[in-house]
Amino acid sequence: MPGSVPDVTGRDAHPDEEHYLVGLDLRGRRVVLIGGGSVVSRRLGTLAASGADIHVIALDPTPTVESFPGITVTTRAYRPGDLAGAWYALACTDDPQVNAEVVAEAEERHIFCVRADDARHGTAVTPASVQHDRLNIGVLASGDHRRSARIRSEIAQGLLDGSLGTPSQGSHPAGVALVGGGPGDPELITVRGRRLLAAADVVVADRLAPPALLAELAPWVEIIDAAKVPYGRAMKQEAINDALVDNARAGKFVVRLKGGDPYVYGRGFEELAACVQAGIPVTVVPGITSAIAAPAAAGIPVTHRGVTHEVVVVSGHLPPGHPESLVDWSALGRLKGTLVLMMAVERLEQFTEALITGGRDPQTPVAVIEQGSMPGQRRLTSTLAAVADDARGQSVRPPAIVVVGEVAAFDAASGTLGRVGV
Repeated sequence: MPGSVPDVTGRDAHPDEEHYLVGLDLRGRRVVLIGGGSVVSRRLGTLAASGADIHVIALDPTPTVESFPGITVTTRAYRPGDLAGAWYALACTDDPQVNAEVVAEAEERHIFCVRADDARHGTAVTPASVQHDRLNIGVLASGDHRRSARIRSEIAQGLLDGSLGTPSQGSHPAGVALVGGGPGDPELITVRGRRLLAAADVVVADRLAPPALLAELAPWVEIIDAAKVPYGRAMKQEAINDALVDNARAGKFVVRLKGGDPYVYGRGFEELAACVQAGIPVTVVPGITSAIAAPAAAGIPVTHRGVTHEVVVVSGHLPPGHPESLVDWSALGRLKGTLVLMMAVERLEQFTEALITGGRDPQTPVAVIEQGSMPGQRRLTSTLAAVADDARGQSVRPPAIVVVGEVAAFDAASGTLGRVGV
């Protein structure tokens, strides 16, 4: 036929013909992938999520493919008959002749087959896809993969930021979600956290919850200020628990938005328990804790090969020696690894003195990261003996994270690795 592209299977491929977009129920059904490179790596996640019985046949599968959980990997070349019993197949080798042979066998067995190196000569194509709020969205662009990927990304961004398919008021089932908002930068909240926040009827927000996220909320969303200002005004925990339970019982979907992670000094479990005991459905969405993220944003790894094998995150809510303190400061002073102190700025001198008394070298590097990940971020580098005076002199204020250990002196630009080798 004039204008057609000959196919090795005897069919003619028609570039102008549209594909028929369909969803396949692959639960428990055999899917065979021939090849074990990067293309297969990219497909395994969505195939595994479908519940398919996945079989990979490849001469040299990558470590990611070889170690992927729940699949069968056979290390050898493709052989005719490998597609027996399959419902769906993918030809993903770097050898066009092998891929053509796989497509030919699939055609003979009436199995739809994707050909990764030349989609026109397969019998199926993989759409650029995105999953969001129980939606599976696929984009096909008549073989223009760059265009379909671009449109897919635009759809995903629109769903994520709420500009596309914004939930209507009361569209989410009643219940509570405890959402970690991350260290401060609104882009560091998880995808799931942002999706649930966009669906909220009521948001109970902490002081350290990223304020830019609140600005994105629909006008009908009620915002309850649950701030706990250090040494200042604070909403009692019992009142917060009541706000979550009462609003959920009234048929509303409530998001408890916290800074960092709900379970890292966030009283998240207390709120979980209150909801569960009241019979309220509750979802916990982990967040990026500032104990790790703030140092990372300042160029400090809390662990490093050959330097530190331990990280201890410590609350500075109570001073050393306080009758209610659960921290063994003398034991911390004997540690050699990284200490990350949270809520420690106001009592920094007391904490550094306790560590030195416990045996920590006064010249141990210390870094203080103020407003980590946010536009006003700044980093102070000092030593255990001097950091309290230095922080006072530079008017460091909360929120700030204190990192104690050799990693606190790391500097990527100069290649400095603390005092290693000194």
